[in-house]
Amino acid sequence: MRKLLFILLTSLLFKQSIAQDFGSQLDPITVTSSFYETRASKTGRNITVITAKDIAQLPVRTPDELLRFLPGIDVQSRGAFGAQSDISMRGGTFQQVLVILDGLRLNDPNTGHFSGYIPVVLDEIEKIEILKGASSGIFGSDAVGGVIYITTKTFSQKKQTGNNGVVQLATGDLGLLSTSGYFSSNKNNQQFQVSALRNSADGPQQRGISGYMKEQAFSLAYSKKNKYWETAFRTAYNDREFAAQNFYTSFASDTAVERVKIFWNQFNAQYQKNKDQVIIYAGFKNTEDNYQFSSISSANSSFSNLFQLNSLYLRNQSDQTKYTIGAQYIGRNIRSNDRGNHTVQQFAVYGIWQQIFNKKLIANTSLRTEYASNGGWIFIPQMNLSYQLNQLQLRASAGYAYRNADFTELYNNYNRTGIRSGSIGNPNLNPEKSFNYEVGFDWITTADSKISFSAFSRNSRDLIDWTLTPYADMPRKENLVVAGNYLLAKNQSNIQVDGIEVDYLLDKKMNATNSIKIKSGFIWINTKNKNGPLSFYLSSAPKFLANFATTFSTKQIDFNLTGLYKSRNGQTANPILLPISNDYFVMNAKINFRFNKVKHIVFIQADNLFNSTINDFIGAPLPGRWLQAGARLFFN
Repeated sequence: MRKLLFILLTSLLFKQSIAQDFGSQLDPITVTSSFYETRASKTGRNITVITAKDIAQLPVRTPDELLRFLPGIDVQSRGAFGAQSDISMRGGTFQQVLVILDGLRLNDPNTGHFSGYIPVVLDEIEKIEILKGASSGIFGSDAVGGVIYITTKTFSQKKQTGNNGVVQLATGDLGLLSTSGYFSSNKNNQQFQVSALRNSADGPQQRGISGYMKEQAFSLAYSKKNKYWETAFRTAYNDREFAAQNFYTSFASDTAVERVKIFWNQFNAQYQKNKDQVIIYAGFKNTEDNYQFSSISSANSSFSNLFQLNSLYLRNQSDQTKYTIGAQYIGRNIRSNDRGNHTVQQFAVYGIWQQIFNKKLIANTSLRTEYASNGGWIFIPQMNLSYQLNQLQLRASAGYAYRNADFTELYNNYNRTGIRSGSIGNPNLNPEKSFNYEVGFDWITTADSKISFSAFSRNSRDLIDWTLTPYADMPRKENLVVAGNYLLAKNQSNIQVDGIEVDYLLDKKMNATNSIKIKSGFIWINTKNKNGPLSFYLSSAPKFLANFATTFSTKQIDFNLTGLYKSRNGQTANPILLPISNDYFVMNAKINFRFNKVKHIVFIQADNLFNSTINDFIGAPLPGRWLQAGARLFFN
């Protein structure tokens, strides 16, 4: 309770007189509701936006680390540096969040465990938009709990001018060495960008292995703009090798290591003239995953591909009416000694309509119809309403959402023999479907602060999750043993999730040199299975979650804090393994010292400041207090 009160007090530091209109920080521009740039207040949705300037000040090194401390996002981490992170929103499973990079989906066809592998460095990111709640009517499969929409600087409408760059070097406990660099050049409406990073740490000692992590990444992007056309291209590579002990099992014999390599290519083209706009997104992603349970076991090797093409026509009919029409193709395939060789194809058409009925009432409606070769046809409607009443923005949303099973849920351990325990895929899975609704408001309490409140409900049919299943009830037994202990991917028939969500935003300039920024959120969740106990990942979702990111800036120093408090169901483990932390508080701190007109920064950082013993998964503890120091050099 003491730690929770600390978060509440941090979030409510300042009060001021009522503002007469929305500020740009309190009402940011977003594209997640219609692909049009729209003020968040006009979308009827709860949307949080964090900018490049905010990101650079916080004590994080990778995009997946950053997400852990943003309001409304539950990131269940395995290992240091975000070696692997499962992203959840509003009490959903980690496959129910869609991650988008510059208009294209990142979610991997192999497994949702890879959703946090974002193939860009933090300094490339212009902004991150967090849309909370179902959005399948716009984005399709996986957009059940929410959408994380990342826009990089090269693909942003707001371009950096001239030459800009940053180099960072950091070192610290546990053998930490972190280096990264970013350079951008914009001349004659052409922008070129290159970035790279290398992170490594020995990590804490585990059973027979150190919890090491190594990451390398490289990105190259180019964009060009003329009178009507703008095109952009990116190629990126991300390679992570890490200790994966007890990431997926609770066995004492688990001394696993894993390596995941991602190759990403993307091309965007945009044509705009008068009231008409055409956008084409095209992308290819290849993921290679090699997982070895122990030094004497053979590795599971999987190669998955994701092809996608999304074309849109946007029409700004009038100041009151805008609409978008789109068509999308998604192709997925996998080659695996564990899961076999499989292909899934999806085709979709959709429409989005924004109507401003008067200065106060705005409607955003979407309808999507989609065909998947492993799930058939589905229709997904969505309606969002927004009504402004002075400083109070009322909003409501209702619609359907759905998700198709990934290849791990369908075929995990399907190609191997003599399986004694573990997770078993199920090719007979149906797509999961849900009906979602929420009501809420955004209250501009002062000229520089906002409170957002949402009450939401989601009823899921055929939700996909893992359930402890005896051998006798397994649908396919030829590669199993009679005395085995198995988790089977199953459709859960009737899952009800209800919750209340409160966000607080403060962006206050106190005087000419001092300012404070706070982004914080609290969420209470109640999840029920009307036909029995909760399945594996549903049971590990938090019952209460609070996240915050705070920056206090003076003329030459930034004080930064990020933290979270989580409370959830406890889980037991065998005596050798550390049981799951059913509630914990963790906070990171960072101090930036600025020199030479902000061209040089020296920082010191402490992760897990209070040295808490925490873990998000049985047997996979996170590092204790982790001291670090480094420098950033800017040039332009």
